[in-house]
Amino acid sequence: MSADDRVTRIGVAIDIPEPWGSLLTRRRADAGDPQAAYVPAHLTLLGPTEIEPDRLPAIEEHLAAVAATQPPFALHLRGTGTFRPLTEVVFVVVAAGISECELLAAAIGKTGDIHRELRFPYHPHVTVAQDVSPEALDAVYEDLAGFSALFTVDAFTLFSHTGEARWRPRRDFRLGR
Repeated sequence: MSADDRVTRIGVAIDIPEPWGSLLTRRRADAGDPQAAYVPAHLTLLGPTEIEPDRLPAIEEHLAAVAATQPPFALHLRGTGTFRPLTEVVFVVVAAGISECELLAAAIGKTGDIHRELRFPYHPHVTVAQDVSPEALDAVYEDLAGFSALFTVDAFTLFSHTGEARWRPRRDFRLGR
């Protein structure tokens, strides 16, 4: 068994509900973003992190404890932003619910079972284009400038990835339970 066979990649995210989730995923695909086929619209709480599969039960227990301490909250997505020139990314802005996302992300990362080096400080957002031409980034930025979605976040999801196809939901964690 190789070392790669003993590693699972996980991520934790808030799913963007319908009708907005498919709209944002479709717009990402229309921009030519190669990740659109593998990553549905989401707000990341813990980015891709490699772990040993035998650590999953402890991580799931930690995530359940985090979810139990956080109440559901309103998330308002509105307009677009960009990380340019630092990185070539366009995203939908979190207009309300920023603090709640930051608290969740911080709590999720506070365990010995999850360690991930961050290239940038955590900034809650929904990516809608990256790894595309500057013209495609500009077009998505303009097209979604008037975007708005308001919904209640009552759960987050643990995803896993084997390196093939789409990220797969492994388990939902209901907030306040």
